[in-house]
Amino acid sequence: MRPLMTALMPLLVWITLFAAPGMRAQTAPASTTASKPAAQTATTPAAQTGAKPAAKKHTKTPAPLARTVSDKKPVQSEQKIARRDPFESLIGRKQAQDALAKNLPPGKAGLQVGTLRLDGIVKSANGMIAVVANPQQRTYFLREGDQLYDGKVEKISMEGVTFHEEGKDAFGKPVEREVNKRLYSSAGEQQ
Repeated sequence: MRPLMTALMPLLVWITLFAAPGMRAQTAPASTTASKPAAQTATTPAAQTGAKPAAKKHTKTPAPLARTVSDKKPVQSEQKIARRDPFESLIGRKQAQDALAKNLPPGKAGLQVGTLRLDGIVKSANGMIAVVANPQQRTYFLREGDQLYDGKVEKISMEGVTFHEEGKDAFGKPVEREVNKRLYSSAGEQQ
């Protein structure tokens, strides 16, 4: 059995390499090959009979019988359309788009209170310093009175930081609130 397989293996490779291109040529669109011989046969009888070639300039070529998939142009409904994630909240999606649309200034002035993560608190000779990080994992050092994009730092203690956040509610009415971010949050407390 093994000698038979070793003898047939080169034959199979030869068939794959040389016969496969021939099979692809058989499935090529007939429009290019069929129109050329028809045009040649229409002009050759006129030349053989000695008739004037200018007498009949327009010859109709037969229409292609089969169309390939590549000849079809996509219809408007077949074009790819980006679809939204059905499991994503519509409210959260709008808020995310609004956040992306904002051009936040660089540095501390572009920090949003709701997106900050409190990483540490340092006691220095000049006062307390809060170590915070934004969603892009950039670290910032905040002091009392620092102005942020949507609020300011009110108080820094060893337990946490108090922010004064200014924003708008769903109806566009200005809202001010106090946000406490604790270094060690207790059970059930949202950071």
